[in-house]
Amino acid sequence: MENAKPIGTPMSPTTMLKEDMNGKSVNETIYRGMIGSILYLTASRPDIVFSICKCARFQSPPKESHLTALKRIIRYLIGTTELGLWYAHSNNFDLKGFSDANFVGDRTDKKSTSGTCQLSGNALISWHRKK
Repeated sequence: MENAKPIGTPMSPTTMLKEDMNGKSVNETIYRGMIGSILYLTASRPDIVFSICKCARFQSPPKESHLTALKRIIRYLIGTTELGLWYAHSNNFDLKGFSDANFVGDRTDKKSTSGTCQLSGNALISWHRKK
């Protein structure tokens, strides 16, 4: 992936990841390690949270289609190394919270989702998503 061509979005809007029983399996240990490494980045890169969580749903057994989506996220990260959150030291403590819910919005498993995020000023300090 060192010479991979950068891409502008972490996941295509038309990407529908699903269980792929007929697809070629990939190494679960490597796939899970890649997921874990990218999840670590979400503290400063909230732009990849949705995409990486979508890929993380298919850790057993991962298929080539899931690995392809994961590699797209890596290509996005390669092209956007200058992006990220900066947590500055400040006396201005402006705490905000937002929430959202979607009733049966996921077409894959027909489950509802909800999420919240908390910001200190303009910096994300925590988030939670529940299905």
